[in-house]
Amino acid sequence: MRIDILTLFPGMFQGLLEESLIKRARDAGLLDIQLYNIRDWAQGRHRVADDYPFGGGPGMVMKPEPLVAAIESVAELHPARGPVVLLTPQGEVLTQAMARTLAREPRLTLVCGHYEGVDERVVELAITHQVSIGDYILSGGEPAAWVLLDAVARLVPGVVGSDQSLVEESHNAGLLEYPQFTRPADFRDLRVPDILLSGHHAEIARWRRRMSLLRTARRRPALIEQAELTSAERAWIDEMKGHDEPDYRS
Repeated sequence: MRIDILTLFPGMFQGLLEESLIKRARDAGLLDIQLYNIRDWAQGRHRVADDYPFGGGPGMVMKPEPLVAAIESVAELHPARGPVVLLTPQGEVLTQAMARTLAREPRLTLVCGHYEGVDERVVELAITHQVSIGDYILSGGEPAAWVLLDAVARLVPGVVGSDQSLVEESHNAGLLEYPQFTRPADFRDLRVPDILLSGHHAEIARWRRRMSLLRTARRRPALIEQAELTSAERAWIDEMKGHDEPDYRS
């Protein structure tokens, strides 16, 4: 998969691209990630890419000429086409389903907004998708692009070593993940649940499913309303709502 990132601050991505899973995927040729400085398409000695908003108001707005020129020029650098995503608080909120959809594309272009946003004509002329990572304010689109990049990259076939890891992660089935434990079995008087040490895989799967359901119902109830559950599972959740948090260490 090819991912092109357009930003005013390419240095903000250097560490991310040279560490951990994304670095291994790039080294293996699974991800082709390229960075571009939007200022390279700006005119004048100072390469100005922003200006005051028409109508007045605080802050600056990213100019349309360099940004559209950058997007169009980068598009021609590779034959594959795909979504051109503007990271903006006005966009559709990123979900695991959206990440899966984007990961199926041969190419993805991420455009990092900044300041008070981008000239609206950029959206009309060059943007296919607008994405937000949540209802809060960031200093720019770069941190949001990091999140989207990581969420999408790990779903590209081969990037994560175990496909089963992807299946069992939080949000993959619309639920939060069950509690996880590793060695030692006893730590500071807290013991791993006996069921996880039993070797009974069917019972372990049942316990994990129930913990996932209960954790989701208590922490993210809106997700439970949308999840595909059996009538027995919904009845069990209703029953447990009146109880304290179960002692999973028993």
